[in-house]
Amino acid sequence: MPRVTLTSTTPARLSVDALVVAVAQTGEGRPPRLLAADWLPADLASNLTDLAVPLGATGAVDQVRTIPASGLKAKLVVLTGVGALADGATPEPETLRRAAGAALRELSGVQSVAVALPAADAQQVAAVAEGALFGAYSYTRYVTTPAGAPALAGIEIVTPRAKDKAAVAALSRAEVLAAAVHGVRDLVNAAPNDLFPAAFADAAKTAVKDSGAKGIKVSVLDEKQLAAGGYGGLVGVGQGSVRPPRLVKVSYTPSRPKAKVALVGKGITFDSGGISIKPAAGMDAMKSDMAGAAAVLHTVIAAARLELPVAVTGWLCLAENMPSGTAQRPSDVLTIRGGKTVEVLNTDAEGRLVMADGLVAAVEEKPDVVLDIATLTGAQLIALGPRVSAVMGTDPVRAEVVDAAGASGEQFWPMPLPKDLRPGLNSKVADIANISDRFGGMLTAGIFLQEFVGSTPWAHLDIAGPAFNEKAPFGYTPAGGTGVGVRTLLSLIEGRAGR
Repeated sequence: MPRVTLTSTTPARLSVDALVVAVAQTGEGRPPRLLAADWLPADLASNLTDLAVPLGATGAVDQVRTIPASGLKAKLVVLTGVGALADGATPEPETLRRAAGAALRELSGVQSVAVALPAADAQQVAAVAEGALFGAYSYTRYVTTPAGAPALAGIEIVTPRAKDKAAVAALSRAEVLAAAVHGVRDLVNAAPNDLFPAAFADAAKTAVKDSGAKGIKVSVLDEKQLAAGGYGGLVGVGQGSVRPPRLVKVSYTPSRPKAKVALVGKGITFDSGGISIKPAAGMDAMKSDMAGAAAVLHTVIAAARLELPVAVTGWLCLAENMPSGTAQRPSDVLTIRGGKTVEVLNTDAEGRLVMADGLVAAVEEKPDVVLDIATLTGAQLIALGPRVSAVMGTDPVRAEVVDAAGASGEQFWPMPLPKDLRPGLNSKVADIANISDRFGGMLTAGIFLQEFVGSTPWAHLDIAGPAFNEKAPFGYTPAGGTGVGVRTLLSLIEGRAGR
């Protein structure tokens, strides 16, 4: 991850490879309007806007255009769009995040970048820094051809608050947050032959150790310990693979915690569907079915790095769902941790089975609140599309998640848990079945999970679509793993710290 610094130096005097400037739309056929560019000489500002028109720069969101610099110490000027904006209006933090991210994502072959977007206070500094770092992400683990140009080494955020304590703290938090998001993306993008349950458990230990965070511990239950402990969901889902399941507990305990938060993440390292096998088309994206567990791991690490006064325990429910002679069958009955029985009517509804074990384990420790996050249902995509996640659960906690998402720039939409859908999960032979009929599938999955939290305040975050971008990059979001959920979870934990 590149080093980020704050500077109050006039952008015209910065000797960098690229200087990023924001532009806003002004109307069809008209040149875009430069933002926070009072430092530019009038003739140079006019020249930039004149050049923008033939280059097709309109100031639209996600649009980036590069112009050779003239009269500046920078080599290139990068115009990044913020969309339509009234004169004198201040861009929203997410707009700045996205504009900075789009610019950094488009840049290649540069070692130094200065970002001269509006950054007049700590909130704007945080948004610009986060967007720039999110956009600067790249995944090259499996690329054998050496890169043709050196990687980006440094980003300077131009702000009049360069020495302000609040701005410096905002930058520090942005770096921790970006490291967490990058960590999730790396795990999601990893090939499933490399990231199987035991390997994921080892990766969790390494990530915690490398973070240097204090007060954080990792423990792992293997397949024998899971069977002995009654974790029937994890054992059942994982029994079809030669690579057995794991339950990883990552605990951060500060000296005087103000609250106790439990996080449970779905970690299906590859989901073939099991005996109820998925269609071949698109199955390659099922390496991302562990994005919830990755988000939980790195949220706990981020909370520890920030030394938040909240005890946070993460449960990573790891299994590989494969078809084989030992795989669970439709009509099998599993006994979840705590004793509740589940009839498996579809082995491709496996995530809720491993999550049930994790939720029971989390609730046993009596947290103030439990949040689970999972790429749980295709129905989430049908209902909300690929960029908006769903949240269900106890009304106050559901609202808390929505507020935390809004504050952090992520999109979570509140969904209900209608009581009239519960009878669809009735089983003739067990306490509950793992699927209902096809209608309201996202909601019935949430209703299933609700059975395993008792009276504990709880929310379920379904990130099935937003966790993995199968289409073109946009804003600060790359193709592949996105890191969704970390920002919302961390914001919620910070909110609990301030109560």
